[in-house]
Amino acid sequence: MSVKLFDFSKSNLRATLKNMLLVIVGTMILSLGTSLFVLPHNLIIGGVSGIGIILNQFFTFEFFSVEIMITILTWALFFVGWIILGKKFAMQTLISSIVFPLSIMLFNRLRDADFFEAYRMVEGNASHLVISVVFYGVLGGIGCALTYLGGGSTGGSDIIGLIIAKFCKRLKSAIAIGIVDASIVVLGIVALRDIALSLYGILAVFICTIVIDRIFIGRSQAFVAEIVTEKHIEINQAVIKELERTTTIISVVGGYSGEEHKMLMVSFSIRQYSMLMNIINRYDKLAFVTIHRAHEINGEGWTR
Repeated sequence: MSVKLFDFSKSNLRATLKNMLLVIVGTMILSLGTSLFVLPHNLIIGGVSGIGIILNQFFTFEFFSVEIMITILTWALFFVGWIILGKKFAMQTLISSIVFPLSIMLFNRLRDADFFEAYRMVEGNASHLVISVVFYGVLGGIGCALTYLGGGSTGGSDIIGLIIAKFCKRLKSAIAIGIVDASIVVLGIVALRDIALSLYGILAVFICTIVIDRIFIGRSQAFVAEIVTEKHIEINQAVIKELERTTTIISVVGGYSGEEHKMLMVSFSIRQYSMLMNIINRYDKLAFVTIHRAHEINGEGWTR
């Protein structure tokens, strides 16, 4: 979600509200899974929830509950990301940084008030931990996928990984984020002294990743769009400026009409999908757009 995602001009209002709704709903689903199935069992799944659980082992004061720690960590990392990674990244994580900790507080109270009766039916059952792992994986995957579809980011500990990648140029951001989450899991093993519980946490993350993969990413995070439009100059400039991607402009001829047109070909990441569609709709709602996954992309801006 770039700064343009919050463009409330009449032409972009519907797309903006749709993206914001996706991010809010996705973040709330993620927080529901965390509240019901992660926090009660102290599952270390990485992220701010994992850090909060670890810190809770050392700070036993009533005020320093896990949800308070999650809130402090989420907002602290948001402001650190704003300072180091810039305003554009801050806008991608703004909604989730507000909604996630507040939703955790809400769902924790609803859980303690026996609002989720079906949840109470399986609580204490021998298979409850396994059920929690599976359901967090599903809910977490759905929540993250919806957030990404809205052009947003869940932020949290990902910010630490992105900061590391920013200063270590040879380290890919995905690898840096993975290192951070793996470090949280290792610290969780040390803090909780329960390897089995940590393995359950790893399994939950694995299921979550599969769900995201099936719903949203598929086998590749890279996509290619072919855009036939009369507004190729305007769309081209917007893609370069807002997506920070370059395009290829190809002259094409309509097979039926025989008319000459221009086609833009642009490669983009899955998180840039909503931004690209917003740009296209802003300049040419009648553009003919084809999007397909790229098995692999090598080159500037991708892999070398």
